[in-house]
Amino acid sequence: MSNLRSLLAKTSMLSRRELLKLSAAGVIGGSMSGWFEAMAHGAAHDPQRRRACILLWMTGGPSTIDLFDLKPGHPNGGPFREIQTAVPGVRISEHLPRLASNMADMAIVRSMSSREGDHGRAAYLLRTGYLQQGPIRYPSLGSLVSKELANEETPLPNFVSLYPPQGFGPEFYGAGFLGPRYAPLVVTGTPANPQDMGAGPQAPRIPNLQPEGVSPAQADARVDLLLDMEREFVSRNPGLSPQSHATAYERAVRLMRSAAAAAFNIEEEPAHVRDQYGRNQFGQGCLLARRLVERGVPFIELSLGGNLGGPNDWDTHGQNFPRVQALSQILDSAWATLMEDLRARGMLETTTIVWMGEFGRTPRINGQGGRDHWPNSFSAVLAGGGIRGGQAYGRTSPDGLAVDSDPTSSKSFIATVWRALGIDHTKTNLSNVGRPIRLADNGSTPIADIVG
Repeated sequence: MSNLRSLLAKTSMLSRRELLKLSAAGVIGGSMSGWFEAMAHGAAHDPQRRRACILLWMTGGPSTIDLFDLKPGHPNGGPFREIQTAVPGVRISEHLPRLASNMADMAIVRSMSSREGDHGRAAYLLRTGYLQQGPIRYPSLGSLVSKELANEETPLPNFVSLYPPQGFGPEFYGAGFLGPRYAPLVVTGTPANPQDMGAGPQAPRIPNLQPEGVSPAQADARVDLLLDMEREFVSRNPGLSPQSHATAYERAVRLMRSAAAAAFNIEEEPAHVRDQYGRNQFGQGCLLARRLVERGVPFIELSLGGNLGGPNDWDTHGQNFPRVQALSQILDSAWATLMEDLRARGMLETTTIVWMGEFGRTPRINGQGGRDHWPNSFSAVLAGGGIRGGQAYGRTSPDGLAVDSDPTSSKSFIATVWRALGIDHTKTNLSNVGRPIRLADNGSTPIADIVG
C-alpha cells in the first residue's frame, strides 16, 4: 500500500494529458488497474470535483400512482400498500423498501403535468425540454450537460448512454443542433429483457473498442493512417461537420489507447457488489454509472424497460400490477444501491439523479387489469446533489385524476435539474436555424422548494 501511495504522490503532479501519453506508450496499462481504481477513488473525494448527472429513464411511462403517489382506500388505488419512508409523513410503495430508507436524499415531484400522451412526443419533451416541432433539432439533456460540464482532457466521453430504449430513435438521446462532438457514446449489453438473470447478464459492451483479427501494431498503424487522412480532409474542408467528426474520432481513439477504458469493465467489481446492484441489465448499468461518475464522466443515462409494448417495460396496458411489482424489485435494488454507493464514496452530494418516464398511467384501472397513458398528473423524482431531499412536492387529488397543488410543467422540471447542477437554465446555444435556444424553455422556473 505504501508503494501505491508513493506512486500516487508522484503522479498527482502529472496532467491528464501526460497520463494519457504514458498510457499510450504502455507505461500505464491493464496491469495497473489497481492504481487506476485508487486514482478514481482519490478523484471522488476531491472537493473540487465536477458535478455529474445520472438519468434513470423508465421506458413506456411508469405507473407512478403505484410507486410514489399511492391512493390507499380509493378504487383507483389498486392492491399495493404504501409504507413509511425514512422521512415522517412521506410514504411510497411497499415494493420499494430500500428506496424508502434513502428518502432523506430524495424529492418526489407529485405534481407533474403535460398535454403529451403519445410515447414519442412525450419522451422527446421530457428528454429535451422542448416539443418536437418545426425545423429545430433540439439536443437531449445528456448532450447539453456534456457541453456545459465537459472535461476535454479526459479520454472518457462526457456523455454515455447505456442501453438506449429500443422504442425510440437517436433523436431522443442525440446531440441535435450541438453536433457530433456532444453525441453520446452508446453502450450495449443484454438485449430486450431487463429481468434476465440466467447465467448473469452480458457485461455492458462498447462496440469495436478492441481490434479483432489484427495485431495491436497493425491496428495502431491503421488508426494513425485514418487520423492523418481525417486531419488532411478537415484542413481542406473547414467547417463544423468535418471538425466535429474528426474530434469525435480522435476522442474514440484516445479511449481505445487509454487505461481509462477499464472503467467499463464491471467485472473488476467484487461479486457481492454486483449482487447488491442486481444481476440484471439495469442493476449492472447502475454499477457502471457509478464507475463512470467516479472517473469524471458528467452525464450517464440508462433505461429500465424493453421494447415499447413488450412485457418488460412500463407500458402496462395489461397486467399492470404484476409487471410493476417485478420492475419495482429491479428498480429498488439498483437505484438504492447506487445512492448508497455514491454516498459512501463521498459523491452523492455532487451527483444529481433524475428518475422519470414520458408520462404516468391512468388512475382508473382498465378491463385488462392495466393502466393506460396519463400525462395529466404523474410523478418524477430528483435525488442527490443540489436537491433538498426528504420531501414530496405537490399533490394530486384523492382519486389521482388531477393536480391539486403546485403544478409542475416539464420545462420547469428541466429547469430544476439545471439549477441542481449549478447551471443557469436561461443560458442559450445557437440552433441549426440560427436562433438562440435556452437550456430550459421560456417560462420555466426552477422549483424553489427543491433547489432554491
